[in-house]
Order: sequence, then C-alpha cells, then structure tokens
Amino acid sequence: MARVLAVDPGKVRIGLAISDPTGTIARPLSILRHTSRREDALAILKAAAEHQAWLILVGVALDLEGEVGPQARMALRLVDVLREEGDLPITTWDESGSTQAARRGQRRDALLDARAAAVILQEYLDAQKG
Repeated sequence: MARVLAVDPGKVRIGLAISDPTGTIARPLSILRHTSRREDALAILKAAAEHQAWLILVGVALDLEGEVGPQARMALRLVDVLREEGDLPITTWDESGSTQAARRGQRRDALLDARAAAVILQEYLDAQKG
C-alpha cells in the first residue's frame, strides 16, 4: 500500500491528512481554506501529487440513520469535482464524529480540521488491515 490522502471537507476549512508509505499510520497534514469547489479540488489534487498519494479518501458525514444529509451532499459534490479534475481513485468514508474525536483532550486550534482528517484516515486504514 502507498500513501493515502484524507480530506475532511467543511464549509470554511478543509482538513487534510496523509498516511505513512506503508498505509499504517495517519498524521494531520494541513488546512485549506474553502474557496470554491473546483479550486478546493485542484488544491487537494495538488497535495495528493506532492505527497505521492495513490488514493484520496473523502470524509462524508452521514446522519444518525446513516443517510445522506446536507453536509454529506456537499462532500459528495466535492468528490464529483475531484473525479472530473483528476485521475486518482477517490473513495468515501463515514466521518461522523471525527471532529469530536479529534477535539478530545484538546482545545480548538488551527490543526483541528487536519486532526479530524487524520481520525477519518486512521479508521479507514485500520479497517483495511482487519
């Protein structure tokens, strides 16, 4: 397995996380400021290329019933643009609760969204191993 880039999309900020080359450990990478869906997608694809990711994982916040709500629709529209603009495989992962998990024991800081992306990525990586 090679590196995976994870995306935690938000209305204002987009958190990015990257795995190690073995696909075992996730770490926060950076925060992007949301500008437009296309510009966001291009910045995400650029980060994936810079870090030699073979896959982009996008967190989708499903509601309590596991259904697609407004936040999830926003993330899925980003997925569509990533697929249109790039040629990397894109997959989604239920990110419900990732921000709360990233916040545990921490106060809000500039890397919260990147830590949330790392939580999403670590859950994905762990599921692929098991």
